Amino acid sequence: MFRRVLRDLAVLATAGIVAVGVAATPAAAAPAALKGGRTTVTTAPGIATTLLRNGILPVVTRPGRVGLRFDNGLRLTASFPVTGGAVDLDPLGGDVRHRGGIKFVNLRNGKALEVGNFTIDLDTAQLTGAVNRGATRVPVFDLDLSAASIEVRGGTVVVRNVGLDLTDAAAGALNSTLRASVFAGGLRFGSAGSEIRI
Repeated sequence: MFRRVLRDLAVLATAGIVAVGVAATPAAAAPAALKGGRTTVTTAPGIATTLLRNGILPVVTRPGRVGLRFDNGLRLTASFPVTGGAVDLDPLGGDVRHRGGIKFVNLRNGKALEVGNFTIDLDTAQLTGAVNRGATRVPVFDLDLSAASIEVRGGTVVVRNVGLDLTDAAAGALNSTLRASVFAGGLRFGSAGSEIRI
């Protein structure tokens, strides 16, 4: 399903539409550099409440911005600036880089794990993050574009409703480090939307 969606997005991109960091350029052009923007993650209904009930506090780290929503219960929003990246259309690939992250803290035992400086990797259909601000990167979310929408506003491309499913690797690392059992691979953690300048 994901590869089919990417092929469709590539067709749209050649017509002047961009999706999740895919820049509108002629097919034979060099990789398109991204000029900036912002990606916002919103937790799925019930996720924030479940984390808090289990003593897990998600803390958004700078320069990320945190917010709260109360539709369908309490939901956390985390917004991260796009700092760069470049994409190819043929074959479709590349990355969208961000700064900031999320630090998960177990309030019951003081254990913590931070993932940040996120990268949307179009080659693997994943969002990866650096662990505890180090060199080690892990796949944090698998990307689901099946319900994504795309809109072009001048030099800005707006992408909405990209599903974020927690990877087995991220769930295992979080449970092990935090000494918890609340995380599971395949969990629909939430959705993401991006406004990317090209």
